[in-house]
Formats: sequence, C-alpha cells, structure tokens
Amino acid sequence: EVLQNHVLEAKVFHTEYGTGVAILTGAHRFSLATNIDDLKLRRMPEVPGLQKPPSCWAVLSQDRVTIVLLAVGQDLYLLDNTSCSVVVSKPQRVSLPPQEKLCEFNSSSRAPPKQMVWCGEAAVGPSSCQVPPWQVHASPEPAARGGGGLGAAADGGRELQGVHPLFISGGFFPLHLAEASQEIFKIASMAPGALLLEAQKEYEKESQKADEYLREIKDQKLLPEAVSQCIEAAGYEHEPDTQKSLLRAASFGKCFIDKFPPDSFVRMCQDLRVLNAIRDYQIGIPLTFTQYPPRGGGALMPPRLVLRRLYPLAIRICEYLRLSEIQGVSRILAHWACYKVQQKDKSDEEVAHAINQKLGDTPGISYSEIAARAYDCGRTELAIKLLEYEPRSGEQVPLLLKMKRSKLALSKAIESGDTDL
Repeated sequence: EVLQNHVLEAKVFHTEYGTGVAILTGAHRFSLATNIDDLKLRRMPEVPGLQKPPSCWAVLSQDRVTIVLLAVGQDLYLLDNTSCSVVVSKPQRVSLPPQEKLCEFNSSSRAPPKQMVWCGEAAVGPSSCQVPPWQVHASPEPAARGGGGLGAAADGGRELQGVHPLFISGGFFPLHLAEASQEIFKIASMAPGALLLEAQKEYEKESQKADEYLREIKDQKLLPEAVSQCIEAAGYEHEPDTQKSLLRAASFGKCFIDKFPPDSFVRMCQDLRVLNAIRDYQIGIPLTFTQYPPRGGGALMPPRLVLRRLYPLAIRICEYLRLSEIQGVSRILAHWACYKVQQKDKSDEEVAHAINQKLGDTPGISYSEIAARAYDCGRTELAIKLLEYEPRSGEQVPLLLKMKRSKLALSKAIESGDTDL
C-alpha cells in the first residue's frame, strides 16, 4: 500500500522501545512502527469517510500503548491497535463552559503563531498557569538554523517533550521547571534551598541575617537537602550568573556539614561548564540539562561537535573531561584528517604535510584509514603519500593493492620482512 500510494506525511516519536515512525499514506491510512531498529510496520484501523488528509494529527505513547490522535473538521478521532473511536463530535460536548478561560500563557512574541503542535503535558498547561513551573529560554542564532516555523525541541541526546518555535528575530522554548527550581524561586518560599540562597546573599553583605537563615535550616536538620536543592536547580538555569549564585549557596552550605560528599557539586560544575560552552552564540547548540547525556556521559558531547566540524572545542572538552587520548583527542583528529583530505583547493603535498604535522604519531591514529578516505575521494596520490606515514606494513599493502599499485605494494611487503605479506 505504501509503495502504491506513497507517503503524504510522517512523524517521528519516542517510546520505551526506541525511536518510532508513523506515516500517512496517499490512501489516507495510518501505519506505524514503534522501533525503527526492528522495523515492523503496523497498519492502524481505517477512519470512516476520510477522503482527504486530516487538518492535524499527532502520535501519543504511554504505558506501552501507541495511539494516533487526528482532527477531521469538528471531529476528533483516536486510533489504537484495534479500533477507531470519536473523542469529540461537536464543540458543545466539551464539558468546560464556553466563556471560561482554561489557561493563558504570554510568550511575549509580537508575531502571530502559524501553527499549534501537541507538546505533552509537561510544557504549558492548566497546572502551569496556577503556579508557573516554566521558563522561556531564548535560543541563539535562530535565523541561522532555518528562520521561522517550528523546529525540534532538542538537539539529540535525551529529548524533551515540547516544541521549539523559531522566529526570524529569535527562538523560544517554554520549558517545564524542575521541582527544585520551583521550590527555590517561588514567591515567599520557605524551602531549605531558598533559605540557603538568601543566607549566602546576606553573608556576602556581611549581614547577621545570614546566621538567622542558616540556623533556621540547621534547626530543621534540612541543610543537606538545601545544598542538594541548590545544586540541582543550578543545572536547570541557562544564565551563568544565576548558576553561579546557586552554586555559591551550595558551597556556602557545604561548609557547615560534616563529610558532605562533594561528587554531585563537582559533577554539576563540570556539566555546566560544558553546557555553557556549547550554548555560546558562536556554537549555537541550546541544549538543556535534561537533554544532556546522563552523569559522566559528557563524553558523548565531542562526537556531536565533531559532526559540526567544531574540532577545537571538541578537543578542549575532551581534555577538560580527562578522556583517554584514544577515546577522545585521537578520534577527533582522525575525523578532522578525513575531512581535510576532501578539500580540493590544496595540493596533495600540502594536505599530507598538514595532516602529519597535526597528527604526528598520536596513539590510536590510523593513517591507512585516512588514506582510504582520500582514495574514496579520488585522490590516489594523496592516499599514497599518507600511507608513507603508516608504520604498519600490514595496513599499507592491502590498500596499495586495492589502488592497483602492485609494485609499490610488493616493495613495502619486502621491506616489512613479513613473508605472509
């Protein structure tokens, strides 16, 4: 059916099984697969009388059940594995009084919206209007990433539920606040983290109120919780000044706790330093703490920078996280070299010399792999020059044979003294 009627529209979604994809065919039928790594396309029940694409549709997944929600005119349909049911037939059937305002959210944008997208209950909704557990984060360089419209909420890693509306003048993301941030920053909060933050600010002013706040937390035996709250909240802040203020408060509180484990504080400082580096407007990856790889997973960040050819920053992050040379810097340099051989504006001698100057005898670097990339790009002479830097004859000879340089291959084999070659 898909081959005959083609794909009109597709949506990617995420479940506990992995990444899924749902499609709408030219026959106005829905099919979906819950895991693209083990692709099993399942056709959903037919929507009665559907003669044209729905005005909008979304894929929802919860408790191992994936459903399709679609709107056709004034009707709202829900498709599951076995049936198609009408959720709302007429607007009058909605239980809310017509004049009652359920929720209002001010995005501070002068441009009218062009489209509304289902973004999960964790973003802006009725609960967030009562006590606003959200922030609107400005994103760097939106126009450079494609101008207006709606973009992905995340840049890979662990995805957030939500939408990232982009405008020519700026980009915004309504982000659900962590509970620690709500506790600390809500008005007149008496949470331990809020009191510790105030105590630290009063201490900087050399005010005796700092002691009062601190005693109040200690009397309730909530000082460890206060420190943990400040550390956690720092992770969800995008402004470095606010991050520093919360971390200073956590550091201040730690001084009054015997044997407070420093791991969480140190890890948060490391994570935020990496996140702030990639959020810089010159880099333009507005990753949130929720999307950041799990603890200790900062090592996953350099490969994503490498794909954008941000090699210096990727190397500095590897060195900062103290990754092993083979796991970090060597892999980045190898990727850089494979990109370098594709540059047609420089001679073979210049490229080979530049690569050797940069790579030298760095552990974990395979010149034969770089030479193979050069050969694939049609630069046979450059590949041969790069092979001169490959110390392992066993890596040189097969590639030379592949390039039909039999005499040179034989010469290298004889020089190696390896009779098998």
